Amino acid sequence: MLEKGKNMIKRIYLDHSATTYILDEVYEAMLPYLKKSFGNPSSFHWLGREARKSVENSREKIAEVISAKPNEIYFTSGGTEADNTAIKGVAFANQSKGNQIITSKIEHHAVIHTCQYLEKKGFNITYLPVDKYGTVGLDALKSAITDKTILISIMHANNEIGTIQPIEEIGRIAKESGIYFHTDAIQSFGKIPIDINKMNIDLLSMSAHKIYGPKGIGALFIRKGVKIESLFHGGHHEMNKRAGTENVPGIIGFGKAGEIAKKDIENNIYKKIGELRDYLQNGITEKINNVYVNGHPEKRLPIILDVCFEFIEGESIMLKLDGKGMAVSSGSACTSGSLEPSHVLLAMGIEPALAQGSVRFSLGKENTKQEMDEVLSVLPEIIESLREMSPFSSEIPFPEGAGPRKRH
Repeated sequence: MLEKGKNMIKRIYLDHSATTYILDEVYEAMLPYLKKSFGNPSSFHWLGREARKSVENSREKIAEVISAKPNEIYFTSGGTEADNTAIKGVAFANQSKGNQIITSKIEHHAVIHTCQYLEKKGFNITYLPVDKYGTVGLDALKSAITDKTILISIMHANNEIGTIQPIEEIGRIAKESGIYFHTDAIQSFGKIPIDINKMNIDLLSMSAHKIYGPKGIGALFIRKGVKIESLFHGGHHEMNKRAGTENVPGIIGFGKAGEIAKKDIENNIYKKIGELRDYLQNGITEKINNVYVNGHPEKRLPIILDVCFEFIEGESIMLKLDGKGMAVSSGSACTSGSLEPSHVLLAMGIEPALAQGSVRFSLGKENTKQEMDEVLSVLPEIIESLREMSPFSSEIPFPEGAGPRKRH
């Protein structure tokens, strides 16, 4: 509870795709490595060996989540570094074979900006379009492949709309074409099943703070045999792939969070969260006119609900909800400081004015039906008040007798 004067405001957190809190079990697992077991994993004495053993134990736990081998998991500072390492590393190591990289228009900026950087270095980047659900077309992918293609990088699930890509099919196309396949799985890792062998994935990016682990730690799966160049140089850390002393407390926390996430998937925890998400979605579309639900109606992460509210800006809705103690995001967390329309929504064919009105609700394990009811009790009034002030809503009247509308 948060006290403001004489009023008590209950905080409701619905921004789990931006970050999650650290679970008690994760916190307790990390504590010894902040003070007592503080050894450097590269040291040969007893304290260093103790740290090394714990790091390798966490490596095994992360590998188990995606059916990989422990020696194919490389720890990084987070998802952004993992994406950069995968794309730049493969590009620089294989440029003698070709200079084309295929990605999509709705990737996270950690991928898009990396590809834009490589364009300045002489690489040819193909940005695939998506349909109205945010799904990459397999025919378009096949048509884009040339004898110069060295990497395909398509995210597993989108961080704004939650749409899940046909990764298994994309992986098959890449394998048949003899092309490396990287997927940014930062939003999907630990929430839905991932099997890197079944999906024919060669490189996969992960992050701890999306699954109730600490910030500042991530990992990159690199299939054995993939030719990749290191971005960091110095010591022989991370099997010569990433120089720098390992973040031991972070790695321990990541391992514990991964272990818990694996059990959550097996116990269908996220199916229950998806039912709660659907309850919120149905409440919004029933209570508010002129709203559009973005993303695939079925092939979507269970925690994400992205909605466009016509005639108003998502930033205004976010601030109004914040005043009620409710945390959501407008667009994705990494671009919430910008009033530019979401590049993801624009790529899906949504008009800029409508895309400006997007709000992302992302649910977590602690959210309840009561909290959804509290959101639904204040959101219609917020939307109505903002539309009354909007210069656009008076120009575009609501259709007579219109009920709630959804974009599907």
